[in-house]
Amino acid sequence: MAIITLTTDFGYKDHFVGALKGTIYKELSDAKIVDITHTVSPFNIQECAYILKNSYKAFPEGTIHIVGVDSEPTIENQHIAVLVDNHYFISANNGVISLITSEIKPEKVVEINIPNPVNGSFPVLDIFVKVACHIVRGGKLEVVGKSFEDLKELKEFAPRITNEGKTIVGSVIYIDNYGNVITNIQRSLFEAYRNGRKFEINARNRKISQIHNRYSDIINFDLGKNQRKGPGDLLALFNSSDYLELAIYKSDLNTVGGASTLLGLDYRDTIIINFL
Repeated sequence: MAIITLTTDFGYKDHFVGALKGTIYKELSDAKIVDITHTVSPFNIQECAYILKNSYKAFPEGTIHIVGVDSEPTIENQHIAVLVDNHYFISANNGVISLITSEIKPEKVVEINIPNPVNGSFPVLDIFVKVACHIVRGGKLEVVGKSFEDLKELKEFAPRITNEGKTIVGSVIYIDNYGNVITNIQRSLFEAYRNGRKFEINARNRKISQIHNRYSDIINFDLGKNQRKGPGDLLALFNSSDYLELAIYKSDLNTVGGASTLLGLDYRDTIIINFL
């Protein structure tokens, strides 16, 4: 049986997550349900998109991903089901899967139109779960909707190139559990414009001129412990998703803080790379 994943901004205080799972189990008693996360910042499409892009490939092909962020339908926020990269995504047309479809052409996209829909305030339960269970049973997308071509894109994920290719202007798109700051600048873009030049990453009033491969690469083990960098020091690296990340080595938001708090960076703040 195909896996059903859940990605929402519902949190765990309320009944929503439990109700979703219970409804799926009523339909499919032997269902396989995996929580990707329920702590997306409320209505934060960019954050949700980043998490989905970097998690869905870990699942087997044929997995069905229910996306419960900004899911209330309007004439500009249609419900859609998308087959892309051999994975199914059930979501509102709010740009949440644009990071995936910008790199891989969807095989099918339909606007959901099921018979006798419940027009309530919990469409993830009333609509998305029904579509997911339909797909698990081997149902086709054409049965639950009509072909759709107007997929929304997230423009904010595209950094700008200025100064005749000497500057990349990016922005913060995600802050992780450690307070690490992830930007929309990917390694491929950085290397395409670097051309072997030295560079300077500007974040608030801090400048970084080196990018590491791993967090621990900031430590020069040839130096004594009192002389070398370590916990609490700022570093930059391309993370496992190949996005430029600013981090504090061994950070803890509950004690010493993270890059987001120590640099004063938040979602959408600007990060600039100048090639020298």
